[in-house]
Amino acid sequence: MTATDNDSGFRRAKRPRSVIAGPYGHPFHATVVTIPIGAWTAAVVFDIAALLGAAPGALATGALWLVVIGIIGGVVAAIFGLLDFSQLPSGTKVKRTAVWHLIFNSTALVLFIISAIVRAGDPDHPSVAGFVLALIGILVVGVSGFLGGELAYRHGVRVADEQDQQRAYDA
Repeated sequence: MTATDNDSGFRRAKRPRSVIAGPYGHPFHATVVTIPIGAWTAAVVFDIAALLGAAPGALATGALWLVVIGIIGGVVAAIFGLLDFSQLPSGTKVKRTAVWHLIFNSTALVLFIISAIVRAGDPDHPSVAGFVLALIGILVVGVSGFLGGELAYRHGVRVADEQDQQRAYDA
């Protein structure tokens, strides 16, 4: 029996748990993750510039703000991600991949929270420790993003059914 024959898990993983998760074929999780990824990436860039001496006070403050914005965005993305996660059938490769995706994202979130706390101690000066934590965090986000790609593009989580996709190719 193939996954497509077993409608219960395969089809359920493509459907939103509730309207809050985003409509069918348009998951909000995939959109919201751009907030922490963008904010944290920009924070690392600001850190590098600040540590190299370019307007260190302003850029250090900006990096702190970006880390905090990323944390808030990460929490919101996690809420949407958990809604999608709850639709996955237990005991499957897709669920195991999603668990690792969740672990890496949670680890990154903790790293950035610690980075924000370290930075808040002296927000007007570049923080080497805050930068190192953010750099490790962004690498962890990269691994998690790869796993998120596996979930969406290889396993079809929250991706429209192939029959719906086929209609876009019909003449």
